[in-house]
Amino acid sequence: MQQLIADLALILVVAGVTTLVFKRLKQPLVLGYIVAGFIAGPHMPFTPTVTDTGSIQTWADIGVIFLMFTLGLDFSFKKIVKMGMGPVIAACCIIFSMMSVGSIVGHLFGWSSMNSLFLGGMLAMSSTTIIYKAFDDLGLRQQKFAGEVLSVLILEDILGILLMVVLSAMAVSRQFEGVQLMGSLFKLAFFLILWFVVGLYVVPTFLRRTQRWMNRETLLVVSVGLCFLLVSIACRAGYSAAFGAFMMGSILAETVEAEHIERLVSPVKDLFGAVFFVSVGMLVDPAVLTAYAVPIVVICLAIIAGQSVLGTASFLLSGHPLRTAIRCGFSMCQIGEFAFIIASLGVSLHVTASFLYPVVVAVSIITTFFTPYMIRAAVPVAAWAERAIPQPVLKRLDHRGARHAATPPQHLLWRSLLTALLSQVGAYLSLSVGVIGLAFSVLLPLSRHTLGHWPGNVVCGLLTLLAASPFLRAIVMRKNHSAEWKALFRRSRADRVGLWCTFTARYAVAAACVYYVLNFLSPLWWPWHVLASLAIVMLMVKSRRVKWTSIKLERTFLQNLRQREVQARHEQGGMPGYAGRLQSRNLHLTEVELPEDSTWAGKRLAELGFGHNEGVMVAAVLRGTHRILIPDGHTMLFPSDRLDVIGDDESLAKFTQRMQREVRPAPHSDEDGLLLRRYLLREGSPLIGQRISQSGIRDKYHCMVVGFEDEAGGIIPAAAQHVLKRTDTLWLVGTDDHLRTLRGVMQPPAARGE
Repeated sequence: MQQLIADLALILVVAGVTTLVFKRLKQPLVLGYIVAGFIAGPHMPFTPTVTDTGSIQTWADIGVIFLMFTLGLDFSFKKIVKMGMGPVIAACCIIFSMMSVGSIVGHLFGWSSMNSLFLGGMLAMSSTTIIYKAFDDLGLRQQKFAGEVLSVLILEDILGILLMVVLSAMAVSRQFEGVQLMGSLFKLAFFLILWFVVGLYVVPTFLRRTQRWMNRETLLVVSVGLCFLLVSIACRAGYSAAFGAFMMGSILAETVEAEHIERLVSPVKDLFGAVFFVSVGMLVDPAVLTAYAVPIVVICLAIIAGQSVLGTASFLLSGHPLRTAIRCGFSMCQIGEFAFIIASLGVSLHVTASFLYPVVVAVSIITTFFTPYMIRAAVPVAAWAERAIPQPVLKRLDHRGARHAATPPQHLLWRSLLTALLSQVGAYLSLSVGVIGLAFSVLLPLSRHTLGHWPGNVVCGLLTLLAASPFLRAIVMRKNHSAEWKALFRRSRADRVGLWCTFTARYAVAAACVYYVLNFLSPLWWPWHVLASLAIVMLMVKSRRVKWTSIKLERTFLQNLRQREVQARHEQGGMPGYAGRLQSRNLHLTEVELPEDSTWAGKRLAELGFGHNEGVMVAAVLRGTHRILIPDGHTMLFPSDRLDVIGDDESLAKFTQRMQREVRPAPHSDEDGLLLRRYLLREGSPLIGQRISQSGIRDKYHCMVVGFEDEAGGIIPAAAQHVLKRTDTLWLVGTDDHLRTLRGVMQPPAARGE
């Protein structure tokens, strides 16, 4: 225990010093943590070294859990749906392309298939943290292309979780069989749906009903407890701890407490995350880096060239114009924290060589260093490409998004209906399978032990079908009375045949679930089970109690799913509805927060002249929970106001630069800090005989009389009507300059002359 504390003290002190240096150099803190790990690691002989590396690795694993948990808190499945297909296409293309590049590079160096596969996974995803900071440092975060990059990064994070699961399955089986891989993907989809649906039904309901007893401490304990609960369940199901932490974060992200939880967990995440990145740096071996200098250089070039070319092509395929695609592709030329997590996964599964981890760390450091330069280089490269490409081709690339003809609504009916049916059948089928699996693993042994074999089977079967009945009924009946169903039913006979086919297929799925329960528990002949299954499903469909139970469960789920949106509308927050329509034009809307020390505070919009000077328009001012829509020139700004601003990339960049530039300089404590001083009134002072309220000490000299010193050395509080007299000892508060001025006034004229 003593050694663990000593090791933690060493790595945290070293990490604190190095991050201060990197902060001064305006470099990402992640690199500072890695350097700290190298300094405190076993490969640095000139400094104190961590001895209990096993315990530090345990803390680092906890750091991964908190990193993925907070990543999940920033994630929302609804955001993915609202993004459309563009970011999805770009993210999938980038991951597939860069995985291929990484695998090819690994095989060219003669590395094993598993090393090459994990290298491809490490190269597949860019660093959200590093890119976000680079955009902030360069003043580009408000530009439209930056929003496109961040959308793709969000998708890469969720696809990265999927990639980790697939790599884990391949690592355990040591095979690349397609059937086994498809089985792993179906199993993953089942657990994703089951955990998300059940979690989103249970967790927000629990938090809402216990809200009156929740304070900061209990909310932190409950949220972290839920995180580790799902981590434990995920590990028992054969998945990584990071996957379970991410899932619980994504569930809590849909609750109204998400921002509060994120603020509470952030310090814990920062601490354990620092330990994780320090542990990454501890694995850096200079001897390995020297031996693998050529692969490191080649991998860096592969990332930079691959993202520049293939990343740009991926954004082009997703419908972006050439200039935007180049700027997006060049922004993603690095790897970061996800590469470390995948590398640690390979190490924990004992499927990757020891040299791969430090090689990837070195590649991350080098590519991170080049990130700002690649972002800047995108503009001249885009200008050169626009000159080199023939104008007809360039116009075709730039206007693809605007050329899509409007699809007649009637052609979207089947797509809308089938999409809804597939998603709902998948969700309710997962819930039904989950109920059956839980009943057979827990309830069946208990009922058999208590009642005997066959009576136990009967009781277990009845309770299982009763618990699953709301979900099985929903599989059959959902969307049967929707607007799409009615429109298709009225349209043609062929559409009616198609509708009945979908109904029959769903009825068969529900009956198959019932048949499985009966066939598992009943000794009767299987044709009787088929007939009984069809009849039981019909009873479920006809039962009013089952119907209302199903509707009530679905309403509660949808209420939990939409509660953040409802709260945002109630507080008049969030982006307005027209923001999405602006995205297809040259203009777009972004939200900026006024710095606390901004010189704009206290000024009216007419005085600042944003429209005349920068060419932007302020659509709304959000102040706390109050929203001022379409503010006029008389609207005054205050510190920490959030502004919805409309403009193009160039005008928003000018606006952001002006906002960051026009701030008040930080006060120097030596000059502007308040001081407490003791002064003695002497004979001849002009203040003698005046009341404190009339002396001008506060109004004229900007000082305050705290009190008077009595004979015992205590301080008697001052009253405004107190008359100052000779030999009074005053205790005054004020800045150094003001106290000096007042001291000169308090002295008698003769003393001032001296």
